[in-house]
Amino acid sequence: MSEKIPYKTYLDEKEIPTAWYNMRADMKNKPAPLLNPGTHQPMKAEELSPVFCDELIKQELDNDTAYFPIPEEILKFYKMYRPSPLVRAYFLEKKLGTPAKIYYKFEGNNTSGSHKLNSAIAQAYYAKKQGLKGVTTETGAGQWGTALSMACSYFDLDCKVYMVKVSYEQKPFRREVMRTYGASVTPSPSNTTNVGRAILEKHPGTTGSLGCAISEAVEVAVGTEGYRYVLGSVLNQVLLHQSVIGLETKTALDKLGVKPDIIIGCAGGGSNLGGLIAPFMGEKLRGEADYRIIAVEPASCPSFTRGTFAYDFCDTGMVCPLAKMYTLGSDFIPSANHAGGLRYHGMSSTLSQLYHDGYMEARSVKQTDVFEAA
Repeated sequence: MSEKIPYKTYLDEKEIPTAWYNMRADMKNKPAPLLNPGTHQPMKAEELSPVFCDELIKQELDNDTAYFPIPEEILKFYKMYRPSPLVRAYFLEKKLGTPAKIYYKFEGNNTSGSHKLNSAIAQAYYAKKQGLKGVTTETGAGQWGTALSMACSYFDLDCKVYMVKVSYEQKPFRREVMRTYGASVTPSPSNTTNVGRAILEKHPGTTGSLGCAISEAVEVAVGTEGYRYVLGSVLNQVLLHQSVIGLETKTALDKLGVKPDIIIGCAGGGSNLGGLIAPFMGEKLRGEADYRIIAVEPASCPSFTRGTFAYDFCDTGMVCPLAKMYTLGSDFIPSANHAGGLRYHGMSSTLSQLYHDGYMEARSVKQTDVFEAA
């Protein structure tokens, strides 16, 4: 077992990316625009302003700017836990008896336990800069909710979280961490919103879904003065913020003299996958390099592998804009599984377009097979 390459590669603080990379700038076929649910016409910035923060709307709609400078205050926050380590999985290689050299980017080295903090702190920053009182959001397994509650605590913002009911019941400690940071946490669907009551009436006893929780969070944001809705995945702005994962990964691999053949990421709504592959996909789109890129999704919610590439509502209550994406239908309620954050009926429009155009592959796996393999 050759160990010339270290088990963990840490970049210097000075090597934290100073700009987020926007894959859409290098795409020949841009993601289709969001549509107004009432008129079915492309959404304008002013139509999105009751829901999203102003600066985030600009990031969401900009298909041409390749790099967005990261504000200094966000960079300072990133230094608490970034750069994250790139790990060489020597023991896994040995166990598998494979000649493959396996690396993984470990994003669990922060209080939220995941990559979600990369975008949470950015979205909270822009909400604070706009002078808002607070934000609303959804969360599946609770990592996004935890990250956002931490970010809101840092910027002294109110945080209202709608947590998918099955995860709310499965993961009591995660919801208590959110509350420790000052967030209110409500199981979704709930009786606190019109859309929640309607879903409960139509599906009594439902375990909920991310689509349900999104509907409730949006309803509360739009109906509460000084609040906006923020999302932990799917949206272009989220993939933009998460590009720090891939940018750091590529810098570390370049320093080691390693060019990956295959890049694999798990996919629910697309934030983790989109963040990891960003600079590599950029090279592929520009014709500078070729990589095999594979998305892995749960068999219980297989948007890529069994979904349809079409316009659909981003939420179950059909109050959000329509996005062109791989979707199982906005009314699809997936069966309960342990990876609650992967239970989303659709997929990022950016990643959906890239998959449709043949730039990446997708596989679906059963969680029982994952547990057995592990």
